[in-house]
Amino acid sequence: MSSVIHPAPDFVFQPAHEVSRARRVLIKPAAAYPLPYPVTTSRETLAAVIRGLRRVSDADIVLLEGPAEDEHARSVYRTLGYDFPRVLGLDVRDCTLVEVENPLPKPYALANFWVPNVVLSCDYLISVTPFKVAEGQGWFSVANLLGLLPQSKYGDGAGRDRGLLGRANIQSVLADLYFTLPFDLGIVDARMKFSTERDPTKGAIEEYGKIFEGEPFDVDCAASRATDTQTGYLRLIATAKTELEAQLKS
Repeated sequence: MSSVIHPAPDFVFQPAHEVSRARRVLIKPAAAYPLPYPVTTSRETLAAVIRGLRRVSDADIVLLEGPAEDEHARSVYRTLGYDFPRVLGLDVRDCTLVEVENPLPKPYALANFWVPNVVLSCDYLISVTPFKVAEGQGWFSVANLLGLLPQSKYGDGAGRDRGLLGRANIQSVLADLYFTLPFDLGIVDARMKFSTERDPTKGAIEEYGKIFEGEPFDVDCAASRATDTQTGYLRLIATAKTELEAQLKS
């Protein structure tokens, strides 16, 4: 799969074949705040994904988020109605951290990342996020991975530029994360388009009526084209892909 655009009312999640062999599946929702969709991932779309997984697999399903500094994931999940049976909801702050090397020969921002160990123990990784444009930049399934970075190492992993991440170019960090945490699937919930400026909890909402699904880079490219926005991390990822392909051919 590269990317597919579904009419939202017709969306039925059909997992890839490899999910049937997975022992543990991780879902990264956008759940930094106890506020409803489109600020966060909608319960409706998350439920559709979980139903699809259950049709083909008895794998453990884990939700993982690093919410805003004054929130805890368990409380946020409860407020958002993420009360799915046999689904484990975790907070990044409660996980053991491991350091993972960025595989890019020339990293854009960071050569290594500290990430929750549960990410590495999962066989299939899914990012499910709203259709969001933040300060004129697309903020889709790859950008959603920023919430996996622990506050103890990077300041606020929910998106505010502080600490180490505040001193780096966030678009460069996201490009590095794409290669360091190779998620299998991105789902962008475009039932509505959410446009925000400085405050990520407030913005303009427009009806859109679509669901984007596919490999995270491809699906974010499709979402970026649909919003007619520049998405900095996608340009950097494309450049790195071209360089890696050239190295493999040489």
